[in-house]
Amino acid sequence: RVRMPFWTSKVKDPVCGMDIDKKKALASLIHGGITYFFCSLRCNEDFQKNPDRYTGRPAPTQHQEAHH
Repeated sequence: RVRMPFWTSKVKDPVCGMDIDKKKALASLIHGGITYFFCSLRCNEDFQKNPDRYTGRPAPTQHQEAHH
């Protein structure tokens, strides 16, 4: 997976793969300590339904988050 440098404003929507400017993203959310940006509310909703499908890793449980 290609990661963009933190200073760039271009990011890839993890659901549809579209390159977007994070300043113009229609939605964003934090999952597993990483902020994801979305081109549409639909992509955001699809991600929230099954984030593991798009990240390849499960979200930390509440217990794990409490210890970090």
